[in-house]
Amino acid sequence: MTSKLVGVQSPALIAPLLLVLYGLLRLVDGLDGEHGPGLAWNLGHTLFFIGFVLFGVVTVRLRQLVPAATMRRRLLANVAAAVSLFGVACFLWVILGDLFANLDTAAPLPEPLEMIGPLAFQLGWLTLLVMLVAAKPRLLPAWSPVLVLVGFLLFAANLDLLPIGALLLMAGLTPVARISRPPSATAPRTAGLPEENPSSR
Repeated sequence: MTSKLVGVQSPALIAPLLLVLYGLLRLVDGLDGEHGPGLAWNLGHTLFFIGFVLFGVVTVRLRQLVPAATMRRRLLANVAAAVSLFGVACFLWVILGDLFANLDTAAPLPEPLEMIGPLAFQLGWLTLLVMLVAAKPRLLPAWSPVLVLVGFLLFAANLDLLPIGALLLMAGLTPVARISRPPSATAPRTAGLPEENPSSR
């Protein structure tokens, strides 16, 4: 029973779930033909904000999982993580502006960053995911970044598709949630050592 629940509480699954809920609340909020302040709007954006905070946590997690065998790979992984975190920060800025009109008036996100931010988040994530697929031994299945990419494309096509896109993100990140710890944390302890007999514990 415990093995089936491994990763269920992972930010990699909780974050897209919050995005699903935000997408559904956004649809409810738009039933009157407008999107604006109200219970569904405020609750949805609060979940959206928490979700992207967790996406930042997932970004750090992805970076930790990428094997840094060479300086070039380490540099690429660090840049991808930094770019993705920059995108997360842009999202959080916009969400806060949506929740607090005074903040949006006083300090709106510059227009160029409104386009660069989402792209930075997505490209950074996809780079990290592809690096995990290309790792030896492979840490993620090839379909993981593919599902995440399709989810991103649905977001860009129509915001009403947010719930479906978020479910694709959740599916693509499921293998990430199942990895218990970074490879570097386990390899030195087990390499070259005989397996411990459970009966001796």
